[in-house]
Amino acid sequence: MNWFEDETFWQDFYPVMFSPERFAAASQEVDQILALTKPTGPNLLDLCCGPGRHSAEFAKRGFTVTGVDLSDFLLGKARESSDAVEWVRQDMREFSRPSSFDLVCCLFTSFGYFKDDAENHLVLRNILANLRPGGVFVIDVLGKERLARILQDAICTDHPGGIQWLQRPRISDDWTRVRNEWVLIKNGQARTFQLEHFIYSGRELRDMLLQCGFAAVQLFGDFSGKPYDVAATRLVAVAQR
Repeated sequence: MNWFEDETFWQDFYPVMFSPERFAAASQEVDQILALTKPTGPNLLDLCCGPGRHSAEFAKRGFTVTGVDLSDFLLGKARESSDAVEWVRQDMREFSRPSSFDLVCCLFTSFGYFKDDAENHLVLRNILANLRPGGVFVIDVLGKERLARILQDAICTDHPGGIQWLQRPRISDDWTRVRNEWVLIKNGQARTFQLEHFIYSGRELRDMLLQCGFAAVQLFGDFSGKPYDVAATRLVAVAQR
């Protein structure tokens, strides 16, 4: 089983990955995403929607939203957040509704999880096919340049309820992937999970989107539209069909 298919991973780390503060930030992030992408129609796909914090906000603004995720646990949380969204449990490699969406979002480093990079290309080609002509795709990941600046051998953070979260990242495969050991310590007990996914520089992500058929790609350093430069906190790509 792949790490992202393990429901106990999402259950255990949900309180630290999806804090109330992160949910509260979704409203401003959605406003910024709409300003960056300027969708020309109301149909929106939130791919790997997780607990639906962005999907629900898009729906509040009048969009017809489909939220897709593989995790039944996270979709259960999403259904609690909104009944105005179509929630779909499906693998992002398989979800297909050609020419159905004006805007497709893939946010919060929800890309590059597969062991073969050809499968990541498959996801992008499917996204392109699911967009209507003139549609827009926005993807948000932690860029390789940012990761190189902040990389530490170990990161330990404290969270409400006496929870400690330990992360031990290791770069692998000639700086193409990161392997990360996550340890959750709660009530004197520790749970350990191993994660692994591809990492991309700005140029690598832009070139991959163009190779998969997108007509134009812009890079930004966050959702506010700042440049993707040495001060960038995220790698945000906006691609046009």
